[in-house]
Amino acid sequence: MQWTTIAALPILFIVCWLYTIHVQPGSSHQLRNKRICLLIAHPDDEAMFFAPTMLALTKEKLGNHVKILCLSSGNADGLGETRKDELSKSGKLLGLRKEDDIFVVEDPQFPDSMTTSWDADQISTLLAAAFAPNLSTTPSGSSPTATIDILITFDRDGISSHPNHISLHRGAVAFLKLLMRRHKGWECPVTLYTLTTTNVLRKYLSILDTPMTMIQCVLRREKKSGGTPTPLLFIGSPMAYWTAQRAMTAAHKSQMRWFRWGWIVASRYMVVNDLKIEKDIR
Repeated sequence: MQWTTIAALPILFIVCWLYTIHVQPGSSHQLRNKRICLLIAHPDDEAMFFAPTMLALTKEKLGNHVKILCLSSGNADGLGETRKDELSKSGKLLGLRKEDDIFVVEDPQFPDSMTTSWDADQISTLLAAAFAPNLSTTPSGSSPTATIDILITFDRDGISSHPNHISLHRGAVAFLKLLMRRHKGWECPVTLYTLTTTNVLRKYLSILDTPMTMIQCVLRREKKSGGTPTPLLFIGSPMAYWTAQRAMTAAHKSQMRWFRWGWIVASRYMVVNDLKIEKDIR
């Protein structure tokens, strides 16, 4: 009897997993027909942290156009060119339409470093040049415009406390402030979503963190003016989880050290993403 119970556990696990996918929020809490940019610090961030988001938002039926902007080539070990190629392969696995939807910045202002923070104003300036090229010539009495609708990046804690991740949050917030600096009273043309950082225990619960995440999302649910939902919840299916794994193991081969396997197997971020809108950006 005991062995029968143990043998049934994997089946029960899969059934519970599929059930959580079935009961997660429906189409009314999705982004549709949006121009979306995922802002990351290094090649492999899109797979290690944002795979559920990428796989959800790139579904053809939603009509979104998703791009990736990566602010370094991850050249700390001299593998910058290799890692750029790996990012391209990973992006395709995660649903991007074409290679042109990925842009990697090569700038000494943004070194791949565990000890260096990037300047928020420099990030803001780069984002403005890329996504709000007419900002300086738009009259203050008119609404600011942008070439994207949605910007997605790390939250203020950066998931892993990496200073480059945290810098992206600060830079993205600074970008939105720059957009609205001369345009008080208008609605910001870009909505900023950030990926929620959890405590260490929850970070390594994999799919088992889903019930807690779902409860939190239900309690925090609201509708922003203009119909933009918050929070967003994406739970990957077993097939999506396998695709996220392949984005690391088959695409980012240069990064597959022993500890990456632990992340792939145990991290909730390979299966579950919850994102919230950054508010009160003044």
